[in-house]
Amino acid sequence: MSVPAPAPAAVSAASSASSTAAPTQADLFDFVRRTATDQDLIASLPLDPEGRTWVRLEGPGGSEAWLIGWPPGSGTGWHDHANSVGAFLTASGTLTENSLAARLPTDGWKTLELSEGFDRARRLGTGQGRAFGRHHVHEVLNESPTEHAVSVHAYYPPLPQIRRYSRTGPLLRLESVERPEDWQ
Repeated sequence: MSVPAPAPAAVSAASSASSTAAPTQADLFDFVRRTATDQDLIASLPLDPEGRTWVRLEGPGGSEAWLIGWPPGSGTGWHDHANSVGAFLTASGTLTENSLAARLPTDGWKTLELSEGFDRARRLGTGQGRAFGRHHVHEVLNESPTEHAVSVHAYYPPLPQIRRYSRTGPLLRLESVERPEDWQ
């Protein structure tokens, strides 16, 4: 799945982090929580029944932030955000996050066999979300057959790359590495 280019205009949102300090996971979570309550912003996102839509937001302290629309049955596939910490929160609808409760090596492998007991699943309804650390491997899904979902995401530092994985049972395979220039 390729990532379409972001909308040309950025949308501003209030920042809770100091302009001199790098935002923490808590700062990013506070930002996504507050931004998700802006009903005018949430309603302004165009929703497409065929694919995800998004608008880039101004995040706190130089972070990268996005408002994302999820049509029924859509998802990200397994991926990580490299060295960035992040947070996301469901502004409307329900999303499911499947993640691994283990830190993976960052380089030098193509296929890993995962042990049992490392899979985590979270259903995140409206107003629910989470923060995460570096190298967090997950997939996010809208499993509803009929309803769109909308979420707010923030990452710091701005995403240097995204590693995409395929998953077959316990096998996790690195498929590609995307960089910001790939998303233009």
